[in-house]
Amino acid sequence: MSKYLVKAKLTTEGLKGLLKEGGTARRDVVERMVQSVGGRLESMHWAFGDDDVYVTADLPNNASAAALGLVVSAAGGVRTSIVVLLTPEEIDEAVRQKVDYRAPGA
Repeated sequence: MSKYLVKAKLTTEGLKGLLKEGGTARRDVVERMVQSVGGRLESMHWAFGDDDVYVTADLPNNASAAALGLVVSAAGGVRTSIVVLLTPEEIDEAVRQKVDYRAPGA
């Protein structure tokens, strides 16, 4: 499984739902959703700033992450962006890859 960071911004409708249901109820919904695609919720945090919610989850693959983002965003209460998180070992593997590249103008 791979690890993903989901950043979410609540819409006006999403904020109304949050005020009605509360944060722990929303976490339970997110946990069930992640489990429904074979994943595991690692953490969920509410935040001040550009994003309202940060979720980290282990998901089977990029298609599962995309499915979650599509369904959640289509529902209208939240806009999501998803970041694939890499382990130090995955970065080590990337560093060992040989890439044929020339910088512009070089």
